[in-house]
Amino acid sequence: MLTLYEYAPSGNCYKIRLLLHQLGIPLTRIQVDILKRESRTPEFLAKNPNGRVPLLELEPGKFLAESNAIIYYFAEGTPFFPEDRLEKAEVMSWMFFEQYSHEPYIATNRFLISYKKAGPEYADTIAKNQKLGCAALNVMEKHLSNQDFFVGNRYTIADIALFAYTHVAHEGDFDLSTYPKILAWIARVQAQPLHMPITA
Repeated sequence: MLTLYEYAPSGNCYKIRLLLHQLGIPLTRIQVDILKRESRTPEFLAKNPNGRVPLLELEPGKFLAESNAIIYYFAEGTPFFPEDRLEKAEVMSWMFFEQYSHEPYIATNRFLISYKKAGPEYADTIAKNQKLGCAALNVMEKHLSNQDFFVGNRYTIADIALFAYTHVAHEGDFDLSTYPKILAWIARVQAQPLHMPITA
């Protein structure tokens, strides 16, 4: 059976759990407490030298890291990943956007505010992340103004990748009430068959 090394509140870990649940693929979950730096132990670094979760063990001793690489691995050849060549590239484009322009700001502020309980010494970082995170949300809001999902007007791993941290952005003090198209999209994602919440 697949083994997921994860920090449960992480959106990056949630992406994998959500997709595999929707595909009906079972997995074993092993919790790694990043607040206690358990991903930096020699034992974990032997599995993933980058010292990060999620990490998926495909079979004994064979590991795959990086959340979007993992969901791509399982989505290819399923309805969650398009067959059209351009749409495939568009899915990847949104997944790169998520990791470069979205997750570093929205996820980081969520972690600092709701999990690390960061003090005033982080105020400048949080303010900068707030501005850049809102810029990413603005891009998403505009894109969703004339379509229900991010690629091909149907639910794909592009939506899973972006949903993971967007739907909990309020935990990083992002006000989603000013993004009605995003809120409607969140509801559509949550209405998909076999959807499960991040807390499941």
